[in-house]
Amino acid sequence: MPAAVRWLIRAALASIVTLAVACSSGGAAVEGHGDRKDAVPVAVAPVVKRDAPVELRAIGNVEAYSTVSVRSQVEGQLARVNFTEGQEVHRGDLLFEIDPRPFEAALRQAEANLARDRAQAENAAVAAGRMESLRSTGVVSLDGYDQARTQAKALEASVAADQAAVERARIDLERCSIRSPLDGRIGRLLVHEGNIVKANDTELAVINQLRPVHVEFSVPQQALPEIRRHQVAEPLQVRAFVPGDEAHATTGTLSFINNAVDTSTGTVLLKGVFANQDEALWPGQFVNVALQLTVRADAVMVPARAVQTGQEGRFVFVLNHDGTVASRPVVVGDAVGGDMIVEQGLEPGEQVVTDGQLRLAPGVRVDVKGSG
Repeated sequence: MPAAVRWLIRAALASIVTLAVACSSGGAAVEGHGDRKDAVPVAVAPVVKRDAPVELRAIGNVEAYSTVSVRSQVEGQLARVNFTEGQEVHRGDLLFEIDPRPFEAALRQAEANLARDRAQAENAAVAAGRMESLRSTGVVSLDGYDQARTQAKALEASVAADQAAVERARIDLERCSIRSPLDGRIGRLLVHEGNIVKANDTELAVINQLRPVHVEFSVPQQALPEIRRHQVAEPLQVRAFVPGDEAHATTGTLSFINNAVDTSTGTVLLKGVFANQDEALWPGQFVNVALQLTVRADAVMVPARAVQTGQEGRFVFVLNHDGTVASRPVVVGDAVGGDMIVEQGLEPGEQVVTDGQLRLAPGVRVDVKGSG
């Protein structure tokens, strides 16, 4: 065999060996990469057993316990305003004063008319008595006596009318001083001093009673039987709080259930009454409302965000002792705030994943980064 041919054969064999070694090394590298499984970072929380209030949640609106539109009952010039806008007022506080001079004059005139007619009535009564004694002697005719008696009775009726006029004038004079009919907080001033106000027409200010207050809210009609059933045992507790600040909730009681379902929404209007001594609730304010129906004793609880929904129903990822997770089907009950009652599937003390579930599958190793 020529030397050149032998050299070509040796070069070809060397190339084949080199390629085989390279392929073998590449396969090992890929296989090694597949064996490395990075742990998935997750947050976990313990399964706990505690008493859990069963609640209905809704959006509510605060309304004043009582609202009064202050108006004048007499017509006249507004002489004085005795409050500042937004101040707290009490029953009987003087708020407005209408110029009293025309009403004082009217009262004096009514009193003068009463005095005049009273004197005339007394004189007519004396004359009628005299005519009666003269009639018995035949000096005065029966017709004359009847006229005298009629005159006395007419003047007596005039005196009664004058007394009513005096009383009316006295009431009108008293109405020149407009006082608060309740304890509350007065709003902005709607009419300023010097303006003429009309009787029962011009709104001067509005007073809202803030202690206590009502919070009205609506619940689905399906919840009505349960609410009524629990209300028979004891008054139901209602909590109201600004969204995101449940820690500072104000507590009241359910005071009203509307007598009809709103057919357009399928809901029932309810109201809770709150003492509101700190005036934390303000009329017109929107708040979150939690109506407590009952308390579930020794309920197994998990954070609501731990519960997932799959093709076969609800499940959670449970942390195993070896650092992996397992998928566990659960039967859940009522939601309680940010937690859920678990009827079946979990035991107190187990750890469930609350964040990072999208990257999980049964048997996946996890790295616990936090709790919550």
